[in-house]
Amino acid sequence: MSFLIKNGTVVGPQGPNAADVLVDGERIVALYAPGTAPDVPDTIDATGKYVIPGGVDAHTHMQMPFGGTQASDTFDTGTRAAAFGGTTTIIDFAIQRTGEVVQDGLAAWHEKTAGNCHVDYGFHMILGGVDDESLKAMDQLVATEGISSFKLFMAYPGVFYSDDGQILRAMQKARDNGAMIMMHAENGPAIDVLVKQALERGETDPYYHGVTRPQELEAEATSRAIWLAEVAADCPLYIVHLSASKALEQVAAARDRGRNVFAETCPQYLYLTLEDQLGAPGFEGAKWVCSTPLRSKHESHQADLWKGLKTNDLAVVSTDHCPFCMKDQKEMGIGDFSKIPNGIGSVEHRVDLLYQGVVDGKLSLGRWVETIATTPARMFGMYPKKGVIAPGSDADIVLYDPAGRTRISVDTHHMNMDYSAWEGWEIAGKVDTVISRGSVIVQNGEYKGHAGHGKYVPRGLSEYLV
Repeated sequence: MSFLIKNGTVVGPQGPNAADVLVDGERIVALYAPGTAPDVPDTIDATGKYVIPGGVDAHTHMQMPFGGTQASDTFDTGTRAAAFGGTTTIIDFAIQRTGEVVQDGLAAWHEKTAGNCHVDYGFHMILGGVDDESLKAMDQLVATEGISSFKLFMAYPGVFYSDDGQILRAMQKARDNGAMIMMHAENGPAIDVLVKQALERGETDPYYHGVTRPQELEAEATSRAIWLAEVAADCPLYIVHLSASKALEQVAAARDRGRNVFAETCPQYLYLTLEDQLGAPGFEGAKWVCSTPLRSKHESHQADLWKGLKTNDLAVVSTDHCPFCMKDQKEMGIGDFSKIPNGIGSVEHRVDLLYQGVVDGKLSLGRWVETIATTPARMFGMYPKKGVIAPGSDADIVLYDPAGRTRISVDTHHMNMDYSAWEGWEIAGKVDTVISRGSVIVQNGEYKGHAGHGKYVPRGLSEYLV
């Protein structure tokens, strides 16, 4: 099937440009100056709309086991919600725990996704146990499985934690095979001490989740990861869900030295705060328990993160989408904040929330598209298949209406959650039409896609590595 998207404003990293987009089958085949395209029977009128590449959310956790439960979104519900929000590709995390075979963990995630995804997907691999066998598996996954990024944790001792020696070995292997190391950078053993002390003092409310994970322990771990990567011959390093000013300072300093260091942030750190959300009355703050935690509104974190997005010290905005319901899940932590499952659901709202940054004058249109689509595709080996509107690219296209408005609520969202972390928020913009590989899957608020449309995307190496 061929169709023409006409009368719209195509937005790429370089900014807006009036152009018509010709799609044939699953691919974009040409861009034309307005009025110069050949006659095509089927057209989509994009008058007044931005025509942008489908969003690439490079950090999601669908059906992830955590803290005695699992994330409430399945790959079915979560990718359908992503589609409503203008995200046409996710990169989720397959998991290997200590003592498990890496390839078995990957196979389990392929089984979860098979026939269930509404949009395209790839995998990162979490290494919960770094040893000789998992290091060999890294080579195999890069060479044959289309997985070129591996996540390690400096937090969660006894669950996913890797010590400095294990981290160094994994970084050396990644330097050899061209992979990216993704790092959850918090000093887990020190955090565990602060958590134990807080609970002993009777400080059990969700607010103390943030207090016991201070930004200094994020900055320390970020700095340590950066220096370990330098020891490993400048292994490429990607800091996930960076939340605070001092950690950002470490990334900026490394990048100023020319190091292969990159970082993402998430919408919750750009907008939500320790006091207003985690400090909500009673147990309400549990809705916003995530790690790294929300930061204080009395410090400059949010202003610094927006600045980091402008300067490219923060390269990507992902969601770290890991939703849990309040009932029977978040409620596991009543009386003990350390037992609250960590995670916020935002996969449906990322494109809108970052567009609000454009409206507020914090991002340009080009930078909006870069952070939500182009850079994650390039960072994780999906470009130019994904992340750009160009001949030969997948026809993953979003028509975005700057004159529309989006009101976020549990009553209208499509994620499998019994609350919204963004309840009542209004965005000055709206996703109008979503096209995935040439198929219209969302139009005027109506869902037209289906489970099984989404395909696995094997990834190459990052375009950013030197």
